[in-house]
Amino acid sequence: MSETLMRAAVGVALLVAVATAVLWVAHVPRRWAPAWAVLRGAVQLGAISLVLRGVIGEPRWVALAVGVMFTVAVTTVARRLGFSWSRLFLVAAAMAAGVVVALGTVFATGAVEPSARYALALGGIVIGGSMTTATLAGRRLIATLQARWPEVEGWLALGATRRQATAAIAREAAAEALVPSIDQTRTTGLVTLPGAFVGAIFGGASPIDAGRFQIVVLAAILAAGSVTVVLLLRALAPVSTRPQALTP
Repeated sequence: MSETLMRAAVGVALLVAVATAVLWVAHVPRRWAPAWAVLRGAVQLGAISLVLRGVIGEPRWVALAVGVMFTVAVTTVARRLGFSWSRLFLVAAAMAAGVVVALGTVFATGAVEPSARYALALGGIVIGGSMTTATLAGRRLIATLQARWPEVEGWLALGATRRQATAAIAREAAAEALVPSIDQTRTTGLVTLPGAFVGAIFGGASPIDAGRFQIVVLAAILAAGSVTVVLLLRALAPVSTRPQALTP
């Protein structure tokens, strides 16, 4: 193991120890979750790094890699929202629409070169953003429906349809789910230097080219997330019974 890799491993181990210790002292549930997440992430990144060295320029393998990313993302969201096959299908359809619209626009306009390596990089980022937004939207919707169920029942008793009774709650859930992506975009360059920007500069791109790529990435994340949450919540919101509580 090289000295650089060893130092990185030590740094990551200490950061994980800090996170776990703080959660332990505060008696926070699932205190081992950060450590497990970092361990899984490290193993998965190591594996994908070895794989991508030989396939990053091959469109067929890149398409397969993006397909695997999308499948894992959809499954993750469905599990977070209470897994069922129907819910898995709804999540897949909503996320697919968002990702296709975003990536299709980027490559069709020439905002980013339509090559295999950019499809892999941008595809992974946009899929990850859609996954996070879909999870936040779905969980917020279900939690709010539980908390405000008497309000929904009142609308239903007055003759409103299921969609009408839950429309306001769905709109609020969609807006809340987009807050992290909107804040990230609004504060880019002032509060944060996003990974795509820093990576492009470290890869030899000029700051102007790196900034151009980053703003395209952020706009694609927002577009994909917006399409995803609107379609997902439109499918999930109309309910006639109080939804069950979700696990953390």
